[in-house]
Amino acid sequence: MAPINSLRNFSTSEAENCSVAEKPALYTNVIMPSLFSIICFLGIVGNLIVIYTIVKKKKLKRNQTVPDIFIFSLSIVDLLFLLGMPFLIHQLLGNGSWYFGATLCTIITTLDNNSQITSTNILTVMTLDRYLATVYPLKSTYVRTPFIAALVICMVWLLSFLTVIPVWMYAGLMPLADGTVRCALLLPNPETDIYWFTLYQFMLAFAMPLTVICVVYFKILQHITTTVVPLPQRSLQVRTKKVTRMAVAICSAFFICWAPFYILQLVHLGIDTPSISFFYAYNFAISLGYANSCLSPFLYIALSETFKHQFLVAIRPSKVPCHNSSSANNSSMTDGSICLKLASESTQPTQLPEGSSHSLPATVAVH
Repeated sequence: MAPINSLRNFSTSEAENCSVAEKPALYTNVIMPSLFSIICFLGIVGNLIVIYTIVKKKKLKRNQTVPDIFIFSLSIVDLLFLLGMPFLIHQLLGNGSWYFGATLCTIITTLDNNSQITSTNILTVMTLDRYLATVYPLKSTYVRTPFIAALVICMVWLLSFLTVIPVWMYAGLMPLADGTVRCALLLPNPETDIYWFTLYQFMLAFAMPLTVICVVYFKILQHITTTVVPLPQRSLQVRTKKVTRMAVAICSAFFICWAPFYILQLVHLGIDTPSISFFYAYNFAISLGYANSCLSPFLYIALSETFKHQFLVAIRPSKVPCHNSSSANNSSMTDGSICLKLASESTQPTQLPEGSSHSLPATVAVH
C-alpha cells in the first residue's frame, strides 16, 4: 500500500494498542511534519525543474528522445505522488483525523497508490529500454522511438490504474469514538483482506518489478563484459554505458528507499501490538519512500552532464554551445542522449570538444 494510506491502516488496525498518547508530541507534531515538509518542498521543486527543462526543449524545437519521454513521465508521477504529502502532514498534526471529505479521501488515496505503482512500472520499462540500447543498439532503433515510448507510457498508466481499482472501491471515511473521521481502506473483511491486499501490493509494486529489473541488468552486465566492440562503435558503447550507469543509480535508489517500507508492511501483518519503536521505524520508512521521489531529479543533475547542459538551454538558450544536428540525431538513435543545440537561430552552433559525452540517463524504476 502507498505510504499515506498505509499510515492510516497502521493507526486504525488492531495495532491501535500503540495509542497516540504513547507517541511523543515532539516527534509527531514537530520532527516528522518538518521532515515531510522538507522532502515535499525539495521534491516538488526538483521535479518541476525536470519537467520545465524537457518542456522548454520541445518549445525550442529540439528532437524529443526516448529517455526524454521516460524521464518526463517519471517526474510527472513523482510530482503527483508528492502532492499527497501535505495531507499526510496534516494527519500527523491532527493525530490521524481527516477533515477534507470522502471524495478527496478517495482521490488522494487512489492517486497515492497509483503513482507508486506507475513509477515502478516506468522504471521497469526503462530497464528494458536500456537492454535494447545495450544489446541491440542498431537493430532497436526502429523500436526505440519517442512515439512508441509515449505509447508504452500510456499503457503503463492504464495498467497501473486497473491495479488500484480496489483502492477506488474501498477508500473511505471511518468514524472514530471522539467524533472525528479517518481516511482508510474499509475492506469488507479486514481480518483477512488486509493480508491479501498487502501481498497484492507487495508483489505488483515491489517484488515482481525488482525481479525483472535485476534479471535484465544482469543480462546487460553479462553482455558488456563478454562482448568485444569494434573500434568504430567504441564511442557508442561508452555513451551507452554512461546512460546505463545512470539508469542503475536511479533504479537502485528506488529500491533502497522502498525496501524498508515493504519489509515493515509484511512484518506488520504478524504484529498484534506494535511497539513505539515500530511506530518510529514505520514512519521513517514512509519518509524514505517519499524521499525517493525527491531524490531522482537531483540524481539527474548530479550524474548527467547532458541534463545540466539541457537545463542551461532552457534558461539561456543562446549562451551555451552544443552538438551539431547530425551528431545529435545519431546520438538520439543510439543511446538516447539529448541534443544540446544551444545557439539561437541566428547563431551557428559550435562543435563540442572531441571526446565529450553528454548522454541523458534513462531512469529505470515505484514514486
